[in-house]
Amino acid sequence: MTIVAILAVIAVPSFNGTIQRARTQSEANSLVNDIQFARSEAMKRGMPVSLCASKDGATCTNANAWDVGWIVFNDDNGSGSLDASTDTVLRYRAGFTNGDKFTATTTSTSKALTYSRDGFVINLSNGGTFKATLSTTPANATATRCVTVNMVGRAVQTGGACG
Repeated sequence: MTIVAILAVIAVPSFNGTIQRARTQSEANSLVNDIQFARSEAMKRGMPVSLCASKDGATCTNANAWDVGWIVFNDDNGSGSLDASTDTVLRYRAGFTNGDKFTATTTSTSKALTYSRDGFVINLSNGGTFKATLSTTPANATATRCVTVNMVGRAVQTGGACG
């Protein structure tokens, strides 16, 4: 019985890191999947489609904190903001409840990521990128993930913080 208790004390903390890495991988995959969905929908519909941080699933927060959740919506005028009279939410991802942080940086003046009908990001400045770093609470550098989108519209997920 003592041996089992000792093994449990040693093994349980090492599982926490594994659980954090699996969780952040899944959370980052959710964003990448929705980015790919937005790009695909823009090309399929032949019109701009945007993705932005959203707490309520109905409006963009215009903030860099994407851990509150996000929405994908058809963006009739390509403004990067949801216009209730013309735009429709296509997908909503609720915010994280575990304290993890998803912080974005972008070379755009808009906080949204907008795809044109040909699949390119239209609101990034020349050579610009959208980057979102996902970090855990409590902090674990090995579980940190980076999601990057370039002007061509390609989303890539890597380990570690965004550079």
